[in-house]
Amino acid sequence: MLKSKFKWQLPKSDVSSDKIKEIMDACQLSEIAAKVLINRGYDTPEKATKFLTLDPEAEAIHDPFLLHDMQKAVDRIQSAIVKNEKIVVYGDYDADGVTSTTIMFETLNELGANVDYFVPDRFKDGYGPNMAEYQQFVENGVNLMVTVDNGIAGNEPIEYAVTHGMDVVVTDHHELPEKLPNATAIVHPRYPGAHYPFSDLSGVGVAFKVASALLDEVPEEFLDLVAIGTVGDLVSLTDENRFLVASGLKVLSEGQRVGLSALLKVSGLENRQINEQDIGFTLAPRLNAVGRIGNAGEAVELLTTFDDEKAELIAKHIDSVNDQRKQLVDMVYNEAILQAKSPENLARKTLVITGIGWHQGVLGIVASRLVEATGKPTLVLSGSETDTNLKGSGRSVEALNLFEALNTNRELYVNFGGHHMAVGLTIAKENVAALQTTLEEAATVADLDKNQVSPLPIDGVVKVDQITVPAIKDLAKLGPFGTDNPIPEFEIDSEKVTDVKQIGANQDHLKFKLAGVKQKIDAIDFKEGKLMPYLQALPEDVRVVGTLELNTWRNQTKPQIMIKDLLINAVPIVDKRTTRLSVKMFATQTTYVFFHKKSYEKVQTYLKPEVQVAVLEDQENFDLRLKGNLTLVDCPDSITKFADWLSKQSPDALTVYFYQQNNAYLDGMPTREQSAKVFKFFANHQDIDLKKQLPDVVKHLHIDQNMIVFLIQVFFELKFVKIESGRVSSIPNPKPQKLSVAPTYQLRKQQIETQEKLLYSKSATLTAWMQACLADKNKGVAE
Repeated sequence: MLKSKFKWQLPKSDVSSDKIKEIMDACQLSEIAAKVLINRGYDTPEKATKFLTLDPEAEAIHDPFLLHDMQKAVDRIQSAIVKNEKIVVYGDYDADGVTSTTIMFETLNELGANVDYFVPDRFKDGYGPNMAEYQQFVENGVNLMVTVDNGIAGNEPIEYAVTHGMDVVVTDHHELPEKLPNATAIVHPRYPGAHYPFSDLSGVGVAFKVASALLDEVPEEFLDLVAIGTVGDLVSLTDENRFLVASGLKVLSEGQRVGLSALLKVSGLENRQINEQDIGFTLAPRLNAVGRIGNAGEAVELLTTFDDEKAELIAKHIDSVNDQRKQLVDMVYNEAILQAKSPENLARKTLVITGIGWHQGVLGIVASRLVEATGKPTLVLSGSETDTNLKGSGRSVEALNLFEALNTNRELYVNFGGHHMAVGLTIAKENVAALQTTLEEAATVADLDKNQVSPLPIDGVVKVDQITVPAIKDLAKLGPFGTDNPIPEFEIDSEKVTDVKQIGANQDHLKFKLAGVKQKIDAIDFKEGKLMPYLQALPEDVRVVGTLELNTWRNQTKPQIMIKDLLINAVPIVDKRTTRLSVKMFATQTTYVFFHKKSYEKVQTYLKPEVQVAVLEDQENFDLRLKGNLTLVDCPDSITKFADWLSKQSPDALTVYFYQQNNAYLDGMPTREQSAKVFKFFANHQDIDLKKQLPDVVKHLHIDQNMIVFLIQVFFELKFVKIESGRVSSIPNPKPQKLSVAPTYQLRKQQIETQEKLLYSKSATLTAWMQACLADKNKGVAE
């Protein structure tokens, strides 16, 4: 069985048809969309209608002065503007931070302030208020600092600023520390004792509320930036955020901001309706990339410019930086995954991966990819050869609070911080082993199974024939989608898959059709091109989960399914039987199984160091229980032993080469006449040097060379002849014995039976027999 990557979680109870019809009629929605609303708790016409209404008049946007210290912040900023005091906006280097910086800077600029902005360098300044930078601002005569998307944990530098005559207004949304900074004002949606109606604003959301308060109106021209920062920071897309993002997507699609228009153009999103996925997968990663491996101030420069040529140049550079970021991620990931697949790490429930010279800006992304690939909480750390410390990031799974797991040993770290799903840390190299132990012990306490699968909530089961363009358009009304309002995932009920093929420059991706009774729908599964033969092997046993989208090509719009996960209910057996082995046959990430050591030695140079190999020639190894994807390279000798071995395995999928160098089935068993003729020849010819004289013997006897060599081995085992240094001599008056008692003779009979079954049966017959062996150890040989 090809297992799913996630544990599918369908709704717990069926929804009554009367309830569905009630929501369909009240909201004018398709059945699919109505079911999703009901399963998500919007199960009355009133709740469903309110959720679908994205209208500022319907209390979708809250009064900014309900935020803690908003009036104080506005008064101090307005005072600085009136007095022409020097103001600096102190931002952050991610998408949320640069959009926050842009909104605050442009707002103050519009109000006539003497204002500049500063975006910290990830590597020089680190995250949040930096003491050295604050000291420099004090020296430069800055009167007021306004932080955006940071500052709530900046006690020490803010205290320094205040004691040296510089006021600080903090606007932030991050976790509140036990001790709050001594700032002039702290604008935060979760400030203790405050009662702002929605606590999950992003940094840019808070900056937007400050801008609204200062301008005494909702500045709609900033909504595009709010949408980017909010989606990019993965905050809850409910309540006010949902309205802000929906409104921002409209502004973004109108292309009002010069810099964003240039970024849309280089990103391939020009002249189209922008959605939240375009932000999450295209725009935000580009803005983040600048902060990861460059200077994020360039992103603010792009967002604030009115010069078309300048915007185009910056956008192109940001796009190239993003390409560089992708290359760095791939390079580090390719090295890191090799460590993750080492025998030691395969046995662990968690991963601590270390490297030399890996770019610090991409370690968090690599950690995320490793968690996705392995299902294990992962830390990725790096430093130089000469560094005494390693620095890096960690990502977790829902079942393990990574911050709490590592916080139990706080003394191990030079620096440490984070939350449930992500951490950042600096640690001495000598403490890495203790870090591994700490993390592994935490996983044990949390009862974290190293093979556990993350849950995947599914909104329901949809038949292929139910999927229509209007139904998908109705689902879009439930957006924008994101944290706490995920894009609906469905299990697709199909008859079978057809037209399976690999696509993409490197054939990395998988494309196929899901067939219903009345229609077929295209499906795309990114990065899973390697699964093609498995789907082809069992087209009627494939189950999929995915999202429903519209694909427009040549003015024709059709439904399309983006695959999130799939499984195959039986073990796929891919028939690639061959008489020749080549290096390209050993490029797949699988466990290569050899039944003969000689076969392994023949192709050993083809095998990459990280490849998993099992050589089963010895009985001890033959008893191995193997899992995952297996490739059976050569043909076993005994069909009985092979059937028994197969019945004890638990593969996800099987590929068979069944390479056989010596074909016993085609050679067959010797006839009585052949056996007698060879025996008589060696009885009459003493001391035959096989190395030199074998061709002459073959010519003389008119018997195939392989058969002669086989009979010589049989005669040797029965002590009819002796072999010394390649020379064969007969033994006088040997004990009469049947040829069939010789081990080599018995082996040949087994090989013939095995090869007939495994090498010369039809593909359907072979796969059915092997699946029967896998399903029941008592089936197989007798059949």
